[in-house]
Amino acid sequence: METPVVGLVMATMTEAKPLILGLSLGEIQNGPFRAFRDSRVVLMLSGVGKVHAAMACAHLIADFHPDLICNIGAAGALDEERPLGALYHINRIIEPDRPDLQTGAFMEHTPDVLEGFSMASLATQDRPLRSPEERAGVVGLADLVDMEGAAVVQTARHFGLGCFIFKFVSDTPRHDARGAIIENIRLYRDGQARFFQEMALPALSMGAGPKR
Repeated sequence: METPVVGLVMATMTEAKPLILGLSLGEIQNGPFRAFRDSRVVLMLSGVGKVHAAMACAHLIADFHPDLICNIGAAGALDEERPLGALYHINRIIEPDRPDLQTGAFMEHTPDVLEGFSMASLATQDRPLRSPEERAGVVGLADLVDMEGAAVVQTARHFGLGCFIFKFVSDTPRHDARGAIIENIRLYRDGQARFFQEMALPALSMGAGPKR
């Protein structure tokens, strides 16, 4: 059986650098989105936010034809139960800034999941949560919050591909300063890279398939 090619969408080089180095990915394009690859992975840097993530994911799929899509990167915890650096497999995503026009309910998405990983739910919105007060408005809706996951899932689904989401905790209600968040990403990104190389990538290679 041929090993599937994983299309990997990541927001920033700050998050992706250890993984690019660890997998020895070679740069294959510099624009409109930077992309790196080997025989198993095509990694594309999207930039921050839902529009950037959707555009980059669509470009990755159209130009490089991966067998499945994966999004990994940093996310904020909405309470103190999930510690800095902890890694989670996302099993449910909502968009608090995008209600259904008919029902008013938040848009919801279900990514693909693999067995054997710690699970968490994710809220994706374009507005970053900078303060405990802003986080409080999303508490109870999800465990983590990011700015790309929902867009990547929707794009992958549009092209009929499976989509898997993994996030590591870069900030909690006690770590709301932008400088602290970036420092935490640098502190924990090596753990994310090792996790993807040693655990997530082998599981994705074995469990790739159509969306469900």
